Formats: sequence, C-alpha cells, structure tokens
Amino acid sequence: MFALLLALGSSLAYGCADFFGGLGARKAHALRTVVIAAPASLAVELVLWPLLGASFGPATLGWGAASGLASAAAFVLLYRTLAIGPMNVLSPVTALVSAALPVGVGLLQGEHLAVAGSLGLPLALVAVVLVSTGPGVGAARPARGALLLAFGAGAAIAGQLIFLHQAPSDSGVAPLLIGRAVSSAITLAAAGLLHRALGPERPAYAMSAAAGALDSVANLLFLLAARGGDLAVVAVIVALYPAGTVLLACGVTAERVHRGQLLGLGTAAVAVSLLAAT
Repeated sequence: MFALLLALGSSLAYGCADFFGGLGARKAHALRTVVIAAPASLAVELVLWPLLGASFGPATLGWGAASGLASAAAFVLLYRTLAIGPMNVLSPVTALVSAALPVGVGLLQGEHLAVAGSLGLPLALVAVVLVSTGPGVGAARPARGALLLAFGAGAAIAGQLIFLHQAPSDSGVAPLLIGRAVSSAITLAAAGLLHRALGPERPAYAMSAAAGALDSVANLLFLLAARGGDLAVVAVIVALYPAGTVLLACGVTAERVHRGQLLGLGTAAVAVSLLAAT
C-alpha cells in the first residue's frame, strides 16, 4: 500500500511537472525551458543526497547513465512528436507504451498479481489512454513516421523507468544523480549547438524551475515505490500522470475536461482501488 501511495505521488508530480513545463514552453523554445529545468532538478537531487545517501558502485553508474540517456532521448522524441501531431492521437500512444513496457518487464522478471491486480492492471492501461486522449481524437490520422516517433518517445520514457528500477536498491539517490547529470549534459550541449535556432525569447524561469524540481520529486518517488513494490503495478500507476496535468489545467487555466477524460479519471480510480487490494 505504501508503494502504491508513492506511485500515486510520483504520477501527480510528473503531471504537475508537465503542466508547468508546458506553460514555460509557450513563452520560449522548449529547449530553453529544459535548460532551466535541468539544473533545478539536479539541485533538488543534490539536496536529497545527504538525507537519503548515495552509493556509486559500477552497477549504479551503468544503470544511472542508461536512465540519463533514455531521459534525453525521451525529451527529443516527445517534443518532435508534439511538433508533428496530432497529439490527441499520439499522446495516448506514448503514454500506453511507457506503461506497457515496464509492465511486461516486471512480469517477465517473475512478478505475480492477485485476481484484483489482474483486473486492475489492464483497466489502468485503459485509463491511461482515456485520460491522455484529447477531444476530436478521430478527426485526424497521424502519419506513420509520427506514430513511430510516439512509440519511440514512450519506449524512451519506459526505458528510463526500467533502468532506474534495475539500479541496486541500496544505492540511494545515486541513480538519479547520475541520470540527471548525463541528461543535463546532453541537453546543455544541444542548447549550445542550437543556440541561434532557439530564438530570442526568454524562458519563464519560475515555471521552468518548478517543472524541473517536480520532475526530480517524481523520479525519487518512483524509485522508492519501485523498490518497495512491483514494477508492473508501480509503472502503470505512474503512467496515469496525464490525470494530474488535466486536473491542474482545469483548475488553473480553466481548460475544459471532456467526457472521455472524465471517464478515464473514473476508470483510473477503480483501477487503483483494485491494485490497492492486490
């Protein structure tokens, strides 16, 4: 149950990070937003280091670096997918893949679910699709290349979660520190190379920093949840992060929630209840 609560907290933090990051990206190029968010994320993890400890063994270094590479790839692929669109079709694909792959890995590693969990897991996957689907989902069909990018973004997000889970359980926050350092280095290098193409607009510093800090909190809660529970259950609950974005957008920017998303929120509540009973 504690792992379930941590996973829900991680999902909420990811959703809030996406919301603030999205608002920040409206004011300047997305890469400028990430250049602010990345150091903020690293700062949060450095603060957590003396509190939670860190052990930098060879396995931790390897899995942490792999998670950082996956995180950087996820950023590139996700924003390229956003640019191509339509995201009301591609977003559910990305969210579903990011949930399904860790579930498969967890089950292959020998995780077993009770009857309630066997019902709640596929129901949660359905909720992921419903919550992340925008209005007018049938109005446009994405190109094959856009679908491949969406699959790639989902796979990269899943890879980051899987690699963090594979790191030794006694490594503390070391996998997060290593992963963030790697992804930040790649992002900053890309921003330097593409400086002229990013435009003159300044990023929204406060929102960008908030997005980075929340992303670090989400990563930490996921890591703790995965260490205390099954990857299959934790990953699919974390993948419900669009619910947090939707609810925050509804309360802050007065965006409307359409019927499909309301159905998804209800489905998610039922799924989480079933998983809690596992």
